[in-house]
Amino acid sequence: MPETPTQPEIVTVPCLKDNYAYLLHDPATGATAVFDVPEAGPIEAALAERGWTLSDIVITHHHWDHVDGVEALRAATGAQVWGAAADAHRLPALDHALAEGDSLAIGGLQGHVIDVSGHTLGHVAYHFPRAQAVFTADSLMALGCGRLFEGTPDQMWASLSKLAALPPDTLVCSGHEYTAGNARFAITIDPDNPALMSRCKEVDAARAANRPTVPSTLAEELATNPFLRAADPAIARRLDMAGADPAAVFARIRSLKDAF
Repeated sequence: MPETPTQPEIVTVPCLKDNYAYLLHDPATGATAVFDVPEAGPIEAALAERGWTLSDIVITHHHWDHVDGVEALRAATGAQVWGAAADAHRLPALDHALAEGDSLAIGGLQGHVIDVSGHTLGHVAYHFPRAQAVFTADSLMALGCGRLFEGTPDQMWASLSKLAALPPDTLVCSGHEYTAGNARFAITIDPDNPALMSRCKEVDAARAANRPTVPSTLAEELATNPFLRAADPAIARRLDMAGADPAAVFARIRSLKDAF
């Protein structure tokens, strides 16, 4: 009998006040990537604890709380840096500049680049099918999505729709511990959703125990995240937008969240 391939490992690393970085480790080759570097110290500690050597630094977007530790970590490890070509002018120096449809390899793990502009222009996500994970940072978040600092609602709805089309068992590795606040808002948009009511209780229990609420699964987000549910007729009716284009419903939900 052939040996079963060793499964990739994902580690959630809390950084700063409420950021997350993620380690993706390929046991077959020893390669390890980090997705975003809010600060170097916690990532170095997580690597040392597991005896892993960092091979790759992968950046989702240019905001300081996702890149501030890149240069220190690059200097400490010699890791190569990947990021979006469209954002290269405001990212740390890239060894590999990527665009939607490009691939990157972390050891034997193949990832695919998805343009998820909206929160920022040039924001990308990385889908690794064998790891059953997508690293979304501030695009799709647990029970939420990133504020639209640069993109339009139409752009963000298109970006979220790409992510929504991934397999439902995909882990959504997002960039912040915002889930409790997102849950309080979500229930105002979708108050009759039993899956959402149950998830709100789970989020409260996790935070009371100081446990991360991420990663989530795409199936959970599809069932409970109002920003992915803008095409649901019940939500449109609740917003007095029956029959409206889902992108317009999404825009309304985003504006309500901004004012929440």
